[in-house]
Amino acid sequence: MNRLQAETSPYLRQHADNPVDWYAWGEEALTRARTEDKPILLSIGYSACHWCHVMAHESFEDPATADLMNRLFVNIKVDREERPDLDDIYMNAVQAMTGGGGWPMTVFLLPDGRPFYGGTYYPKTARYGMPSFQQVLNAVHNAYATRRAEMEEMAGKLTDALKRDSLGLGGFADNLTPDLLNGAAGKMLQNADTTHGGFGGAPKFPQPMNLEFLLRYWTRTRDQAALDHVLLTLRKMARGGIYDQIGGGFARYSVDAVWLVPHFEKMLYDNAQLSRLYLHAWQITGDPFFRRIAEEVYDYLLREMTSHEGGFYSATDADSEGEEGKFFVWTWNELEDLLGADADTAIEYWGVTSRGNFEGHNILFVPNDDAVIADRLNLTVDQLHTKLDAIKDKLFAARVQRIPPGLDDKIIAAWNGLALASLAEAARIFKRADYRTAAVRTADFLLEKLRKPDGRLYRTYKDGQPKGDGYLEDYAAVIDALIEVYQLTYSEKYFTAARELADHALAHFRADDGGFFDTSDEHESLIVRPRSLQDNAVPSGNALFARALIRLMAYTGHADYEEAARRTLNPLANAMREYPQAFGEGLNAIDALVSGLAEVAIVGDPQSAETAALIETVHAAYRPNLITALSPVDVEGDSVIPLLSYRTRKAGLSTVYVCRHFACQMPVTTPAELEKLL
Repeated sequence: MNRLQAETSPYLRQHADNPVDWYAWGEEALTRARTEDKPILLSIGYSACHWCHVMAHESFEDPATADLMNRLFVNIKVDREERPDLDDIYMNAVQAMTGGGGWPMTVFLLPDGRPFYGGTYYPKTARYGMPSFQQVLNAVHNAYATRRAEMEEMAGKLTDALKRDSLGLGGFADNLTPDLLNGAAGKMLQNADTTHGGFGGAPKFPQPMNLEFLLRYWTRTRDQAALDHVLLTLRKMARGGIYDQIGGGFARYSVDAVWLVPHFEKMLYDNAQLSRLYLHAWQITGDPFFRRIAEEVYDYLLREMTSHEGGFYSATDADSEGEEGKFFVWTWNELEDLLGADADTAIEYWGVTSRGNFEGHNILFVPNDDAVIADRLNLTVDQLHTKLDAIKDKLFAARVQRIPPGLDDKIIAAWNGLALASLAEAARIFKRADYRTAAVRTADFLLEKLRKPDGRLYRTYKDGQPKGDGYLEDYAAVIDALIEVYQLTYSEKYFTAARELADHALAHFRADDGGFFDTSDEHESLIVRPRSLQDNAVPSGNALFARALIRLMAYTGHADYEEAARRTLNPLANAMREYPQAFGEGLNAIDALVSGLAEVAIVGDPQSAETAALIETVHAAYRPNLITALSPVDVEGDSVIPLLSYRTRKAGLSTVYVCRHFACQMPVTTPAELEKLL
């Protein structure tokens, strides 16, 4: 066992019995590299990464390769999910050097941490024009030993190019206009796949931030093409192999353009964002299909991805028993043996064939509309659904007996924030008491276990041990979640915690030229201070925080919140016009500024029928630019939540004030009056 046995990251611990003399990132490894004047081999990946496993089996478990690594390098292994700052810095370096990137990422550093060579996966033996990993190791060592000055110069230039202290994006003229949003939506739709949904071709990622933006765009403009594309995408995805037809939940992406063959790992962040998107689609359409998919995803997260303390786990692997997707696929004969007379229904519904659609097996998908399949089987649609429910139960019970994919059970603050925000909103919209209980439990877990005594956030938590400083995305996502939990419970403690975290982030992450760094000014010093502006698999921390600040402005009237959001978004306006698909969450934040937030203050007992009817009226429709606050009693003075200050009931009835920028309409007391104001 090497040093990684002492780590909490499941990914690092997967490498604890490698013959490689691995270090985790830290001063011990960096000091050794400087003392012995050895280059650093930095390997970055994550637990659900298929090709990370391949490279580990081929090279890191191979004694000869490990011996070469140990003699020539100081070897550091990093979990990209635990250290997104390191991942961002060195991924940008690899992309600059090679024009591409991905995981596993393999980067060679000078002893001071500056990169001079890098790539991604290297095979054990040379093939497809790629050198073997051992050839790379020897070549890099030779270059370091014989051409040191050249490597130093290369590392210096590359590091200078990575610095983001000043972005040079111009001033702060108000570029945040409806025209910007309209143009961005138009460009997105130009890249839309109008047959299969989504954007572009293979491989195809869900891009939930962009789909959410198109829903907001439709809400503001009623451009039917935007709504149609989102609904098409959501239907095609949920009917595809990217969706787990038996257990619920989405895989990370599809390797094809039709959503059929996924990369089978399931990530918390995808399911957090997609569940919220399906929830919003149901609010807009009332179509029970979208509600069913949303609830199946929530139920999957609560059943399989929740710790006994209430936090959400990070991911499940693509592989089981050393084979990609083995846990999720079926053969024709398996279905016949398990289902007997019901096998015909399953085979017809999920497009099963004797030859299969994935390496001799079948990824279940839904090739036809339910009405078409019901007609073929001489059933009504309701009868078909009843049979499918029983079939799914049988297949799920059989699948549980298989060896499951590996579980990455570390708890990440940002991803938990994304999941909690979705679950809390669903509890409110679906009126699900079980979702409410789970949401409150998760919120309390985050505040008790992932917040330091001084109020700062940790990044991760596992086996009772919190670890690492929180990044901007952690603060932004947790703030957004706490605002949603406040609107579910109307308990002031969640709002107060959200505002405290926002004030801390404003004080410690802010950049002089607008926006925010990914790391706080209290964070470990690295070769550059990372500053991510575009969305990746998760929303940009800058954009998500900007949207949270806009919401906090609506609650508090605190002008600095909105000013900070504008200074974050304005410099990016030109980039958003050119490349809107990289900035979906930023466009969502701009939509909130352009449309303006409706500030709804409610005074009344939340347990009373009349107050409940008012709350239901507020939340029944999809209104993304609306926030609510509630006091059970008249507020005769200032409130912890300024929107509630001096709000009183009218004629003793539950009363609602609808305001914008704290300028309010006359208060109303009935759902019909409230609907008109909204």
